[in-house]
Amino acid sequence: MAREQVTKFPIDWATAACDSLMNAYEPLQLPPAGRWHYHQGVFLCGMEKLWEKTRDDRYDSFIRGYVDGLVDERGNFLFIRDELDAIQAGLLLFRLYERTGLRKYRAAADKLKGLFATLNRTSEGGFWHKDKYPYNMWLDGLYMGGVFGLRYANVYGDEDGLRDLILLQEQLMRRHMRDGRTGLFYHAWDESRRMPWADPETGCSPEFWGRSLGWYALALAEFLDLLPEGREAERAELAEVQRDLLRAILRYQDPATGLWYQVVDKGDRPDNWLETSCTSLFVYAAAKAVRQGVLGSEGAEAAVRGYRGLIARLEQDERGRLVLPDICIGTSAGDYENYVTRPVSKNDLHGVGAFVMACVEMQELMISGN
Repeated sequence: MAREQVTKFPIDWATAACDSLMNAYEPLQLPPAGRWHYHQGVFLCGMEKLWEKTRDDRYDSFIRGYVDGLVDERGNFLFIRDELDAIQAGLLLFRLYERTGLRKYRAAADKLKGLFATLNRTSEGGFWHKDKYPYNMWLDGLYMGGVFGLRYANVYGDEDGLRDLILLQEQLMRRHMRDGRTGLFYHAWDESRRMPWADPETGCSPEFWGRSLGWYALALAEFLDLLPEGREAERAELAEVQRDLLRAILRYQDPATGLWYQVVDKGDRPDNWLETSCTSLFVYAAAKAVRQGVLGSEGAEAAVRGYRGLIARLEQDERGRLVLPDICIGTSAGDYENYVTRPVSKNDLHGVGAFVMACVEMQELMISGN
């Protein structure tokens, strides 16, 4: 693939990634098959960003095939009702409703929005990530539920203060999970201090896991686009949070490959390894931060190095389809061994979706001349 790597633009790699998975799966076969799940949601949100640039209606049809296969004409569908992860794929509903006017998409979005009123919370109002992890907040949740919440408030109204509730989640994560020494955020925080990984004083998990930091940075990037007029103070505050976070992350970029490690700050350990989904999320967030005026040339340079590192890792299968390797499978909070012993996979939707987002944003960076 060496010659292709020189000649293709980022948008071409995004197209190749989407086309490869469309060739391998029907919409409802995307793993885990037949489920309303954030794995599919992340990939299809990447595909949606690609559609916004190319207007290739094959992508619109594929996304709609997934949603329509699970959501009936009255907006009924099966989803897990005690976790933030169930909300993420709801991001696909807004554009479908705008394009078609079909009431079922609004009805489905209303059902997901209703979770915000029923999810269990910490004493300060922070959403538990899942009921099976009581009193836990995870960085992942800010993207899994928060971006949907802000979009819902923008599109359908904010009479019940949903926007403020979402912003509170970020504030609580920043208060409890940010490490003052490194500027990084711990993967999880347990208010009850009962989880085996919880620090007895802080309640935090002990490590800085790459993909969780990536979800958080992705959420902040989207928040900055979604805050409406009149919320300039919050936007300025979040821009500063994103700037500080990304500068902290950029310090740990591997100089040889441009990638980031599974446990971000421990690249010197021989059992740690370079991971592509977190790298994709960091590339996306850094490139977008340049466009948003959050970062300058240091963000562009790091994004380019990370992007080139990802392209150098790409493989092809026996049918010539693009393969993204070195993707950590779904992972709960834990200690160092928990993260470095997690299995890796190829073309896991976590990674391909993030890679597509990164490529679309890198195309924007190239067009702008940064």
